[in-house]
Amino acid sequence: MTAEIAVMNREAIALASDSAVTMMGEADQKIFTSANKLFALSKYHPVGIMVYGSATLMAVPWETIIKTYRNGVGRKRYDTLEEHADAFIQFLDNGNPLFPDYVQEDYVRSTIYSYLDFIKKAIKEKVHSVIDKKGSIAEEMTKQIISETITGQYEDWERAENIPSIPKNYNRNIANKYGDIIDKAIEEIFEKVPLSKGQLKELRKIAGSLFSKFPENIERENTSGAVIAGFGYKDTFPSLEAFDIEGIANNRLKYNQYTSARIDFETSASIIPFARGEMVATFMEGVDPTYRDVEESYLSEVFRRYAEIILENIKGGNHRQNRKLKEKLTTMGTGILEDLKKKLEAHRNEIYTSPITRVVSMLPKDELAVMAETLVSLTSFKLKVTMESETVGGPIDVAVISKGDGFIWIKRKHYFQSELNPQFFATYYEEELNE
Repeated sequence: MTAEIAVMNREAIALASDSAVTMMGEADQKIFTSANKLFALSKYHPVGIMVYGSATLMAVPWETIIKTYRNGVGRKRYDTLEEHADAFIQFLDNGNPLFPDYVQEDYVRSTIYSYLDFIKKAIKEKVHSVIDKKGSIAEEMTKQIISETITGQYEDWERAENIPSIPKNYNRNIANKYGDIIDKAIEEIFEKVPLSKGQLKELRKIAGSLFSKFPENIERENTSGAVIAGFGYKDTFPSLEAFDIEGIANNRLKYNQYTSARIDFETSASIIPFARGEMVATFMEGVDPTYRDVEESYLSEVFRRYAEIILENIKGGNHRQNRKLKEKLTTMGTGILEDLKKKLEAHRNEIYTSPITRVVSMLPKDELAVMAETLVSLTSFKLKVTMESETVGGPIDVAVISKGDGFIWIKRKHYFQSELNPQFFATYYEEELNE
């Protein structure tokens, strides 16, 4: 996990990122606090990129990917920030030599095995739950649990649409190209599980969908986030595009646009957190988002239950009258609750969010950088003084991107001493020096 933030107004955009990265082993994890997550996406144009989540894409470090792209794109100019983002995505999406076929095949294999194992574990947990309660389980009940679990997963994936960049016949192509891997995975993972022909077909379709869809209610591990921010050549104000990126199979990138934001003549400022954003939300809205969720959930339960409590204490009335009264009270309660939520949201906006946004719209470039760094520091400090793992920490890298000055480092860590490595800086600017 990490903490990153973008703070922008009409003059510039400040990006800040911590340096913590969690490396997962077979049975444990290790946190390092020296990772680079913020980079210039171009040596010549005002565009930067932050990455979070998985530190690699299919075992290739994001730093390697980004710097390879940067060297290849050179001085090429794009009119808008959106075109910069599209160019980077296309760099990954069109048979990139960084990800040869055998690497893609390994990714497909590990993804399929991992997800099918997840389904099997869900089945086992349900079976063991019944055994714990009843002491045993009938064969028919086991078959029912298997059917419900697999079909439920299948329906979740079927409801989800292919991401826009994936062609219609892609799932079928995946099933054909990697069919042997899919069948072998099903056979090895479900070796002792009685599966019908229909369930085998559903598992194969699930496996084919793993590389083309992002179902809303299914979280996936090893997903990276990429935030591309700055200015295109014709952009007057800054903007950003953020993506969820998972992997490459059959030379197609599985990615989804997470969010986008831009400054224009109507929107004068924006503060956008990525990954761990609860402290930013608390700062901006005056209430911790987890506390707010608990409060709203409890109030919803109160308004649902109060109609039943009233009816339980009213004497008289037939069943039909009581049902109508309950429906009326429930409808009234729902309306009151929605009105309460709107008033609280308006209060938070008036007292907290709007005043901060107004000030941010006027901040000079150096103050934008200070604000971005401070908001990342808040998250790091909270984890330091609680019992949570310190998955946010280390030096904070900060950069400011403006139309006139380009990408400017405000704070940047190096793993080496700059005075001992003049060749690094000479190589970085080699093209300019040779012109």
